[in-house]
Amino acid sequence: PSGAAAAPLPEEDCMKLNPSFVGIALSSLLAIDLWASKRLGVCAGEGSAWGSARPLMKVIEVSGHGIPWLLGTFYGLCQSDSSAAREVLLNLLFALLLDLVMVAVVKGLVKRPRPTHNKMDMFVTISVDKYSFPSGHATRAALVCRFILRHLVLAVPLRVLVVLWALIVSISRVMLGRHNMTDVLFGLLLGYALYGVVEHCWLSPATAPALFALW
Repeated sequence: PSGAAAAPLPEEDCMKLNPSFVGIALSSLLAIDLWASKRLGVCAGEGSAWGSARPLMKVIEVSGHGIPWLLGTFYGLCQSDSSAAREVLLNLLFALLLDLVMVAVVKGLVKRPRPTHNKMDMFVTISVDKYSFPSGHATRAALVCRFILRHLVLAVPLRVLVVLWALIVSISRVMLGRHNMTDVLFGLLLGYALYGVVEHCWLSPATAPALFALW
């Protein structure tokens, strides 16, 4: 009947019509993240604003890829004749493997797609690499940077170069259009935290004698 009162909306519809402040804030941050990441993707293609720098950015991309780091660490472990060096390299190998597993798990859970302006021409990818969050390169850069600064004796200029490398690798992910800014920021935080896990679980002849017996 025309005089009958309108039926109340279901509770879930009321929630949709009256989104929370947190929901609005998150949606706004996501929109800003997507907009800014696209604007900063200046090397995403040959026709982009800085398209001529794309080959250099791809070299930087390879420098932060997991495969060169894993192979280089494993080779150094096999060639080392110092017990102290083997201990450091074995823990670096553990850190790199932990990084790969954690990034793959988070990517598989979140399943955030790559930015739409990304070209899928990345160096050696696996199934979860179609997802964007978090940036594995940024995670690895932060983890390796902390590891090197803590366990290698380097002159100050070299320590500065290691930090710059980690920052450049991370920034290049957005410039190439591979990731959004939040992917990179979370990746850096995750890599920083993973180093703490590595230190807590440090492998030594006393804690993991079977592993050291292999080398």
